[in-house]
Formats: sequence, structure tokens, C-alpha cells
Amino acid sequence: MTKVDKTAKTFSKNMNLISPFKEVVMQKKALFIITISLLVAGLLSLTGCLESQVQPKAKVDTGLEQLLPPYNGPKAKVAVAKFEWKVGGASSTTKVKGFGGQAITIEHATYEGYTTGLRDMLTTALVQSKRYRVLERQNLDALKEEMALTRTGYTDKSGIKKGGIKGADILVIAAITGWEPGSSGAGGGLGGGIFGKASAILGGIRGAFKKSSMAMDIRIVDTHTSEVLAATRVEGEAKDVNIGGALGVLTGGGALGGGLGAFAKTPMEKAIRTCIYEAVKYIVANTPKEYFKY
Repeated sequence: MTKVDKTAKTFSKNMNLISPFKEVVMQKKALFIITISLLVAGLLSLTGCLESQVQPKAKVDTGLEQLLPPYNGPKAKVAVAKFEWKVGGASSTTKVKGFGGQAITIEHATYEGYTTGLRDMLTTALVQSKRYRVLERQNLDALKEEMALTRTGYTDKSGIKKGGIKGADILVIAAITGWEPGSSGAGGGLGGGIFGKASAILGGIRGAFKKSSMAMDIRIVDTHTSEVLAATRVEGEAKDVNIGGALGVLTGGGALGGGLGAFAKTPMEKAIRTCIYEAVKYIVANTPKEYFKY
């Protein structure tokens, strides 16, 4: 065997020894590429999921349009007066039943926020009934400012003029006479302390099974004669198993606030909406036909 043959034989033998290692390296390289591809695909999928979650969503509450019979006739002109709070008398604070039967104290500023929110809800529901021309009375100060701009020449003559605001034929007057949140929205009455958080959580869970209710007296008044055309008491109540009462305490949503947002997704929200809708249905049924002329 020549020297060249020996060299070739040795090279071939060495290559045979290297081949298994080369195959392993190639396998690892292929596995790495597959792993990277799967990771990229997973990230793209996750990005798509996150994008779908953060997309803005809009929801229009048609309310009484679905609860009342269709209507396309003449309308009545109505205004909604400021709601009165008559739960617990005329003091600066009110005590109502919260979850677990505990007494909850509501401050004046808090129930002022409630009455404003309820008035807004009733106004919206009356518009949705398609039977009324609802005249704005809650934000008259803004209208007066606009009139002042027109009067002083800061705006053109197309602005609001004195005497241009339409008058209402009927006025809806409402007073809140019952208010028992039962669960979320009444957490503000719980004390602090070492066990305050635990007690709040347990109270929230227990409160999720309690009945929530509200009641209000409403009157339909002729604005020209001050005659009370109709009056009644409407109530709304709900008793649902709702975990929101417990979770709300952990996130701070169970505390009383300046509006009705604290009652979102709880039995009290159902009670409120039921009461408002029942009020509007009563107003629709008891407004004399002669007022529907516009």
C-alpha cells in the first residue's frame, strides 16, 4: 500500500468517525429552527389575541324601545325636575341596610350624586320611549351662558335668544323613598382595622346573595295649572348570585362613590334600572292623551 493510499484510508476512517457528530449537529440545528418558528408563531398569535382584547367596543342602550310597543305618533313636552332624597329624613346623612344587615351611612354629597345619576337615567329613558320631547332643565346654566354670549355680541344672531327656550307642558317630579343596596356599593360603612379587609371580603360574598332594592314616588304635574295628573310609587328589586360584591372590595369598587358606578354589575344595578323603567312605563300610561300634540 502506497503512502497516498494510507493517507486516503486514514482520512476516510476519520470522516466515518465525524459523520455521527455531524448528524447530531444537523438535528440540533433543525430542532432549533423549528423551536424558533414555533415561538414566533406563538408570539404572533398572542399579539393577535391582545389586539382583539384592546379593540374599542361600543354599546348603545336602546332601553325602553324594546320594552314598549312601537310608537310613531305626536309627542308630549316634558321636563324632569331635580330628584329629592327622602330616605331617612332630611338630615345630612342617611342610614340604609348594607350587606349582612349592617347599617351603612350615606353622606349628603353621595346621595346628591345618586339623585343626579337617577335623573339622567330617567331623562334618557323618556327620550328612548319616543313619546316625549324632553326639555333640558338640568344644565340651564350652560344655556344661560350661551344666551349671554349672543346678547353681548360675542356670537352671531343664530345663537339662543331670550324667550327661545321651549316650555314644558308636564313636569315629572320624583323622590327617592327607599334605598337598600344589599351588596356592592354599600362597602363604605365597613370599618378598618387588622381584620377590615377580610371582613370586607366575607361581607362582599355574603352580600352577593342579599336582596337589593330601591323605591321612588313620582308625580306627573301640569306646568300651567300645577295640577297633579297622576302619582304613584314604583319599586325595583333584584336578588342575584353575583360574585361582583366580593371582587369589588378587592379592587375598591365596593366603596360608595359620588355616582352610581359603584353598583355596576350588581343586583342593585338591576334594581335601579327596573325602577327607572317601571317609572317610565307608568308615565307613558298615565299621561293624558291631549298632551301628545307635537
